[in-house]
Amino acid sequence: VQLQASGGGLVQEGGSLRLSCAASEGTFSSYDVAWFRQAPRNEREFVATIRRSGSRTYYADSVKGRFTVSRDSSKNAVYLQMTSLKPEDTATYYCAAGRPIYSAYDSSAMYNTWGQGTLVTVSS
Repeated sequence: VQLQASGGGLVQEGGSLRLSCAASEGTFSSYDVAWFRQAPRNEREFVATIRRSGSRTYYADSVKGRFTVSRDSSKNAVYLQMTSLKPEDTATYYCAAGRPIYSAYDSSAMYNTWGQGTLVTVSS
């Protein structure tokens, strides 16, 4: 499967954006799909993930209550709805697919297919 992330852009503090991750040459159905982000000079960090079943989601503490990850199997897509955005959310966001073991859903090493990234900039 190949992934393509889109939907990034410039938004003011407090605003919202929805990122999309589309799959091609395959289907998401047998993979967990996660979002990670990386700000300049920072390491890549986990944001959210949704299990292959679609029934379980997990979030980083920094985005809990503000971001929502969902998947639409009919469109072979995963979304990250971001609300109440803060300047510290500024980063390049990546979607990734994999089959993480048990509780290691927040480890980038568990995901072997990555999209190209989409830039989110939140201005204050």
